[in-house]
Amino acid sequence: MKQSDGKVAVVTGAGGLLCSEMARALAKKGYKVALLGRTLEKLEKVEQQINRSGGTALSIPTDVSSETSVKAAAEIVRKEWGSYSVLINGAGGNQAEALTNTTAFDERELLDDGSVKGFFNLSMDTFLSVININTMGTVIPCFVFGREMARQKKGAIINFASMTSFRPITKVAAYSIAKGGIVNFTQWLATYLAPAGVRVNAIAPGFFLNDRSRKIMYYEDGTQTDRAKNVLHHTPMKRFGEAKELIGCMNWLIDEETSGFVTGVTIPIDGGFLADPGI
Repeated sequence: MKQSDGKVAVVTGAGGLLCSEMARALAKKGYKVALLGRTLEKLEKVEQQINRSGGTALSIPTDVSSETSVKAAAEIVRKEWGSYSVLINGAGGNQAEALTNTTAFDERELLDDGSVKGFFNLSMDTFLSVININTMGTVIPCFVFGREMARQKKGAIINFASMTSFRPITKVAAYSIAKGGIVNFTQWLATYLAPAGVRVNAIAPGFFLNDRSRKIMYYEDGTQTDRAKNVLHHTPMKRFGEAKELIGCMNWLIDEETSGFVTGVTIPIDGGFLADPGI
């Protein structure tokens, strides 16, 4: 086993917009970063960026909703670098088949003719898979990687909540259920792991644009959709967030000296979205 000074971080969902930025920031702080996610190609792109910048990263294809897969990833990290002190749980997401295209019940959805996709047209299998990847995809990495942190009596875990953790947002029922659960689980695990010296908190990003959400918020000609206009109407800063704007909060939450008495909280990074009712 290779020895390390404990500056090893594990990031799930590391191929995505937000967590790739966090992984690069951790590497700049001197962490060796294990990049976990489903798609090796995306992980390797981030790995190459980190390595070219003088950092150290390792791509590990992982299904975070599978205990077997996560345990295999943890064994790779252990063999390569030994112990770790940071876990970022960013894996998750939504699926189109779990989204409605209406914001309220429409009788046409009962016809099942495809004219309206409402709650009663959704695939329950897909609905469940969204809940699974976002809830168990956080619980299982905490279960696997948190065990070593508890053994070494130190560590910081950051889960990913959402605006839907605080308000049920139209069209995304499954995702809202899952992310609401993340806040509760973060509080539960923070209480449970406090005697082991492991702090557990969550970040709740507001509206940030990735490839999927950009298609929802903008038409092909670059103009904003009604949904984008509605989001920004409720956002006092009148813009979408940028991935780099999560880094300050992450750096604070993993720093034992500056946030050593902080555990069980979920911090919105949302441009004021939760503060503004839109009227």
